[in-house]
This record gives sequence, structure tokens and C-alpha cells, in this order.
Amino acid sequence: EPLPRRWKHSLGVAERARTIAAVLGSDAELLEAAAVLHDIGYAPDLAKTGFHPLDGARYLRDVAGADERVVRLVAHHSCAWMEAEARGLREELEAEFPREAPDLTDALIYCDMNTTPDGTPTGPVDRVSEIAGRYGPDSLIGTFIRRAEPEILTSTARVLERLAAVKRQPM
Repeated sequence: EPLPRRWKHSLGVAERARTIAAVLGSDAELLEAAAVLHDIGYAPDLAKTGFHPLDGARYLRDVAGADERVVRLVAHHSCAWMEAEARGLREELEAEFPREAPDLTDALIYCDMNTTPDGTPTGPVDRVSEIAGRYGPDSLIGTFIRRAEPEILTSTARVLERLAAVKRQPM
């Protein structure tokens, strides 16, 4: 197992997905699959461009034959377009992989950004700070994640609003 900590994170992201299944209806299993697979592009054998959302999505599409919607969620998870832009890969990413429905995109951002590298629950502000600290504030990823923070927080808020609405509905 080359990336045990990353695997713990992915399992934690899948656990967060299960906690919000009520707002996803028939897409709950789709989100859980994307949650488990979202960081697969970090696997050393799959890393081709060094941009894990793109590498993972290509592997899932071309080798694994994964569901197209799961592939699109992996390709675009957690504001990947912003990092792709910084890497000069945005056009390539968007040409190959159309974005998935906004509700599902928000849901995967929520799950990823509410999970620590070790798979335990956290909040999005702490998660963004952890990522920036791990990579360095002036690194490509540190800069990207700070740029993405407002969108991450907005996506997370939309999911929380949907969860609250479901809880308010009479049984």
C-alpha cells in the first residue's frame, strides 16, 4: 500500500459522503464512489502529469472503465480547475472532462474539505490551513488552496443549507 495516509483520507471522505446521503437521493452511491476514488491520481503508477485530479480521472476512464459521472467528479474535485489553471492544464482538463452537476460538485468539496489527511472530521477553514501549511503558503498548492478557499466555503455552506432543509422536512 504506497499511500496509507491518503487511503485513510479517502475512506474518511467516503464516510462524510454517507453522512450527507439524505440530500443526494439517488446520487448518494455515486458520491460515495467518487469520494473513495477522488485522490487515486496520487498513486505513483498513475501519476503522469503530476496533477492528481487529471491523472486519476484518465485512469478511471481509460483503464478502469468507471462510471462517467464518477470520473467527472474526480477530475473536478475540490476546485481542481483553479489548480489546473495554475499548472497550465485548465483547457486540457475542461476539454476532456465536463463538470458534473453543481449539487454533486458541492457535496464532494464538502466531504473532502471536512476530512483531515488521517480521515477524521474537521472543518473547511482548518482543512485549507492544513493544506497550505503542509505544502507551504507560497507553493503552487498553497497559493491555489487559498485562492479556492472562498469557493470551498461557499460550497460547504450550500451543502449545510441542504442538510438543514432536509432536517426541517416533516417525516
